[in-house]
Amino acid sequence: MSERDEAIDWSLTTWDGSRRAQLRDAMKLSLTEKWQAVEEMADWARATLEDRRKRGLPYIDLYTGKHVLRVRSSEEPPAAPPNPGNSGSSS
Repeated sequence: MSERDEAIDWSLTTWDGSRRAQLRDAMKLSLTEKWQAVEEMADWARATLEDRRKRGLPYIDLYTGKHVLRVRSSEEPPAAPPNPGNSGSSS
C-alpha cells in the first residue's frame, strides 16, 4: 500500500460508514444552516418537478402525491387538424 492508501479512513467507504459520516457532518450544522439546506432542497425539488412537467415527463404531484404519467406541454404545438381537401372522394 502507498502512503496515500494508508491515509484513507476505509471505514467511511461502506454504506454504514458513509451514513455515519453524513450524520456527524449534519450534527455540526447550526439550526440556520440546517433550515437553509432544507429550503435549498425544496427549491431544487420544485425546479426539477417543473422541468419534468414542461418536458412532458412523468412526475409526482407535490400537492396530491399522485403519479402524473404524461402531460402534453403547452410549448408543444397542437396536432394538425385533418385536411378536409384530402377526403379521398374525387368528382
